[in-house]
Amino acid sequence: MKKILVPTVTALTAMLLLTGCIIVAKDNGNKPTIGQQLIDLQKAKNAGAITDAEYQMKKAKILDGKPDDK
Repeated sequence: MKKILVPTVTALTAMLLLTGCIIVAKDNGNKPTIGQQLIDLQKAKNAGAITDAEYQMKKAKILDGKPDDK
């Protein structure tokens, strides 16, 4: 009985862990959070990559949930 139980429990545990990883990866979709988008936008402004007017416009779009027109 013990010879069957240990491999079965190990296999089930591995399947559950892998399934959880797949679900987390699928849910994430590599889409940055609003907070991360705002941080990245602030960094671009501080680096001089965008003007203050561009920063304000893009920030408003992010907060309104509208996609950026890049």
